[in-house]
Amino acid sequence: MTETAAPVRWRSADAVAPPVAPVLETRTAMLRGLRGICPACGQGKLFSGFLSVSDSCATCGEKLGQIRADDAPPYFTIFAVAHVVVPGMLWLEKAHAPDLWIHAAIWLPLTLGLTLAMMRPVKGATIGLMLKLGFGRDAGRT
Repeated sequence: MTETAAPVRWRSADAVAPPVAPVLETRTAMLRGLRGICPACGQGKLFSGFLSVSDSCATCGEKLGQIRADDAPPYFTIFAVAHVVVPGMLWLEKAHAPDLWIHAAIWLPLTLGLTLAMMRPVKGATIGLMLKLGFGRDAGRT
């Protein structure tokens, strides 16, 4: 009787060790980020300012500051806000044809308010997704 051994996989000496943080579901990581808490552990704060990401989580030590969301959150926010504001503007213009100052009085504050309200949660969800996908985990290693 012959023994069948499991296939041997070669690993280089400088192979990166797997991450210590538990592997999360995408939904969990994004919802935690949306709430402004650490996507890895769900305990620490994600932000140190309005949009400034904490360098690391005070609870689990995950290096959150290395995850660079850059232009994705503003893009997603503009996309979502435009899908609310533009149809409303078009409907109001077609239905009532108000003066331009009325449009400005309604849509400028609404656009600004929605943008400011959505930017932080969208950035948190983006960072949660990026953490789940492994972005920034190896940024400090050379």
